[in-house]
Formats: sequence, structure tokens, C-alpha cells
Amino acid sequence: MAAINDLIAQIENSELRARIQAEVDRMNKQKKFGLVFEEHLPECTPLYDIPVKRGALVALKTGKVSEVYRVLKIKGDEAECKKKDADEIATFKVNELVTVAEFGDAIYPYLKPMDSVCNAPDSDLWHTLIEADNYHALQLLEYLYAGKVDCIYIDPPYNTGARDWKYNNDYVDGVDTYRHSKWLSMMQKRLKIAKKLLNPKDLCIILTGS
Repeated sequence: MAAINDLIAQIENSELRARIQAEVDRMNKQKKFGLVFEEHLPECTPLYDIPVKRGALVALKTGKVSEVYRVLKIKGDEAECKKKDADEIATFKVNELVTVAEFGDAIYPYLKPMDSVCNAPDSDLWHTLIEADNYHALQLLEYLYAGKVDCIYIDPPYNTGARDWKYNNDYVDGVDTYRHSKWLSMMQKRLKIAKKLLNPKDLCIILTGS
């Protein structure tokens, strides 16, 4: 901190120097030591099957799903929206938007058959591939299979920033002071549901690390 204070002291503009010093002092008061676990709510979940309408929470299909707007009104093919927690008003094409649900909002997931592959005539084995946000997929399975699953194998993103994955492996900004605890918070919510699914008498959970 001494080096930072020395650099701040070299700022000639007194107003700017005072503002930066105030921000540094504020950050120092927030700093925590030891094992820090910060509860973190992940980004919103896009609901592509839900139409965009007045009053709905939406995000741009090509933008960050965490940048949420509230639809104020729809006229023709355009929607006037207000950015959440801000006074910013913007107008978008309705087909550029997707309805979103924030973490904790009630979502009633369902399985929508997309395709099927038949087994051999003499085989009674069957498998189901569920393509969904893993948190909501686990919630869906909990309705029917709580306490009935013998083994769960998961390979979550480890926030390493690697780019050779088919899914996002950069869950939290690399410069975020709480990037590790936010990752732990993300995993905690999913592991709690996974525990409810597992058969308590004969269970196995496997995590694959990189």
C-alpha cells in the first residue's frame, strides 16, 4: 500500500487525488483475510420459449445475459426498455431480445423431446440426454429421482480461463478479488441438489479436474 500512496501523492490535481485516495481507503476497509466465501448469484437464465412482452425481464441475445432490461412498452416490432437498477432507456428490435429469469425466480422446467435413437431389438437399456442449464436440469431431476441416483459424474468449469472448451471456462473475471469464492458459491448450489438426488445408502459422486 505504501507504493500506491506514494503514487497518489504525485497526482497534481488535488480533486482527483482526493477522490482516488477515498476510493483506495474504501477498498482497504472492505478487504478481508483468511478463507473468504462470498455468496454470489450467477447470471440470468435465458428462456427462449417465453415470448417478449411488456413488463418482462429481457436481455439482448447477442449481449451479456447479466445486462437485464425491463420492457416498458412494445410498439410494432420494437420494444422500449429500461435498464435494471439504472435510468437508462433504450429501444431494441423485439427479435433481438430474449426473456430471462433471474437466479431464484420460479422456473418450472420440463423435458421437451427433440430426437431419439433406438436401441438394438434385443436390448432393454435406455438413456436420456438432457441439454439444459445444469442447475435447472438438476432441479427437474429432483422431482422424480430424489434419493434414487447411484452415481453422479460431473466435469464443471474450473475458472482457469482456458479457451479450448466447448463451454465457458472463464466463469468469473480473472481480476475479481472474489473469483475463487464466487466459483465455490456456484458449485455449492449445484452440489446441494446433487446430494438430494443421490441414494443415501449406496452413492458415489465423481468430479473431474483439469
